[in-house]
Amino acid sequence: MPTVRNARGADLYAAPVDDEEAVIPIQSKALSKRAAVPLGTDLERLRSSWWIITLGANSDDPVCFILTLAEVKILATRDKGKDRAYWLEAKSYDKPEFREAWHRLA
Repeated sequence: MPTVRNARGADLYAAPVDDEEAVIPIQSKALSKRAAVPLGTDLERLRSSWWIITLGANSDDPVCFILTLAEVKILATRDKGKDRAYWLEAKSYDKPEFREAWHRLA
């Protein structure tokens, strides 16, 4: 189930078929090409327990990477500049263990 555009927190909520009360909040990031994902200036403000990064979102063959919030925080890098924003670099999420790893959401 998608959320309202620009809602704070998760972009999607999923529920397992056998337990509709076990809701899974998901943050979705859609990219047209391999690039870093912006995370803002405070990692503590990130909420969703699952993150799905989609590469080639506008193509006929998109690829998804599934990560936990803990993994996003561990893999995040920070700018050295004035705003000191955090990013999830493509080399950090574009790994075999995250690629199309839908089984992780179970």
